[in-house]
Amino acid sequence: MASKIKSGLVTASRVTATLAIVAIAGVAAWFAWQHYIYAPWTRDGRVQANVINIAPNVAGTVADVAVDDDSYVHKGDLLFRIDPTRFKHAVSRRQAQLSKAKAQAVYDRKNAARLANLPKGAVSKQKIQLARSKARTAEASIKTVKAQLAQAKQNLEWATVRSPVDGYVTHLQLNGGDYVQQGGKSITLVQADSFHVTAYFEETKLANIQIGDSARVTLMSRDEALPAHVANIAYGIAVANNAQGERNLPNVQPKFQWVRLAQRVPVKIKFDHPDKVGRLSIGMTATVRVKSGDDSNQNDNETAGGGPTSHDASVSS
Repeated sequence: MASKIKSGLVTASRVTATLAIVAIAGVAAWFAWQHYIYAPWTRDGRVQANVINIAPNVAGTVADVAVDDDSYVHKGDLLFRIDPTRFKHAVSRRQAQLSKAKAQAVYDRKNAARLANLPKGAVSKQKIQLARSKARTAEASIKTVKAQLAQAKQNLEWATVRSPVDGYVTHLQLNGGDYVQQGGKSITLVQADSFHVTAYFEETKLANIQIGDSARVTLMSRDEALPAHVANIAYGIAVANNAQGERNLPNVQPKFQWVRLAQRVPVKIKFDHPDKVGRLSIGMTATVRVKSGDDSNQNDNETAGGGPTSHDASVSS
């Protein structure tokens, strides 16, 4: 009888232990799930920067290209020159036209004064008025030609294309002898001091993110976490259901009623010490963890509760 009681107690203790383990595992899984869904971290971060497409203000044949692909340029450095021959000719032509207009204005002004000083009745009032009008027209012509000369000089200056920012030349395809169109993209620059990370956070996590919060950025290309902060949060993303449909009605797509996908909202992350970040390239993948005021003392690496580490960052499409 005693052996049966003892066996029953052992069985009960085993069941109790098993239930306790299951309960603990369930609670841990719940906390891990909550952390995964609501904690402000994401693997979906991309390095971004300002991309400047250099387009000439005048068209012409490229005389020479002064930069190499992937080279660094300072603001004001020469990028390329367009053959200036026709622009110089245009300046010379406008200068000659200006001299002619000035000479004509002097003659018309003196002629109008001469007619006005003739004895009364020697010339009709109509001729005097016509001479004065011609003199005023000549003065206006001077202003017109001056403006044309200024534009010709500006075009000559625009034939020399310089960098508007400090940055890096990328994907250089321009060669001497190419013909460039006015306003056509010729050289692409990546602004050197504009690198940042755009992190795409699910909307369920935005409640825990505020502008100014500190953050840690871990690039796939390296292991160390880089200090950063939240610069801004996007105010909108595209909504497919707003697309114009038949008879100018919204084109609303059907979907499963029980499936709700959290939207991803871009959050701009700026580095605290951009001069210490090292070499970056647009499109690099990054893991971003935002630390709000109440969790600033937690471990920087997202290793607990299902969070990411620097090694599980993955390239997204």
